[in-house]
Amino acid sequence: MPQRLSPIMTVMQGAAQKAARRLLRDFNEVEQLQVSIKGPGDFVSQADIRAEVTIREELARARPGYAFLMEESGASGSDNWAWRWVVDPLDGTTNFLHGMPHWAISIGLQKRLPDGSVELAAGVVYNPAGNELFWAEKGAGAYLNERRLRVSARREMLDCVFSTGIPFAISSPQKRLPFARTLGALMPQVAGIRRFGSAALDLCWVAAGRYDGFWELGLKPWDCAAGILMVREAGGFVTDPHNAEVQAMEAECHVVAANTHMHPKLREIVLAGMSAAPDLAHGAA
Repeated sequence: MPQRLSPIMTVMQGAAQKAARRLLRDFNEVEQLQVSIKGPGDFVSQADIRAEVTIREELARARPGYAFLMEESGASGSDNWAWRWVVDPLDGTTNFLHGMPHWAISIGLQKRLPDGSVELAAGVVYNPAGNELFWAEKGAGAYLNERRLRVSARREMLDCVFSTGIPFAISSPQKRLPFARTLGALMPQVAGIRRFGSAALDLCWVAAGRYDGFWELGLKPWDCAAGILMVREAGGFVTDPHNAEVQAMEAECHVVAANTHMHPKLREIVLAGMSAAPDLAHGAA
């Protein structure tokens, strides 16, 4: 029986699906795209920009008072927002531009509580190339299309597959060295480590039990807002390496996500790796 969607989830899924139609056309003609370069390994395409405009128009029409935090256009709306959209119109741009069908639209929704704190209220991550729509609302569970999601139940590191993002050309040594140390410590203990190039989908795959855990340092809020909620609503844990809550706010996020059994083990390994960079180790972003 199809899952009945709340009004806010109907809006979010509709915006993602509308943007996806044009992205799929562009993906099928990827060689024709006009591409500008923001920096090595960090490309932005006309497809990315058009998708963001479409999503913004759809969300603003449905909820005109909500603020925005978007990858390309930044923050807008009231500084005292009660609700805010956090949007990555194309997570996995490099995959997209190389013709790899592993990229997604990510839309998260934040709510400001009466005490001034912020929580993640809803999230959608849509991979149009694979027709996989991940979605979650706080307290209502996480889903892939119509199927309820649960994180994996694996208990032994040797049975687990983890995912991560690998630092690339523009990454600072402060990120490369902790990654190398974490990777070196983790590799001998696990069944495998994957790098597929989309943090939003990595988190959703943890929620779906495909991965047993995920870690990455220095994510932007739009990379992970929706995915963080997905893991939590699927029964997993998401914190920073210091075990502090992550709600994907303004700054970069250090994220460790995993099932109940793997989260403490993965977090300790990542934290030990961060000791190679004191500026990272002595404060969560």
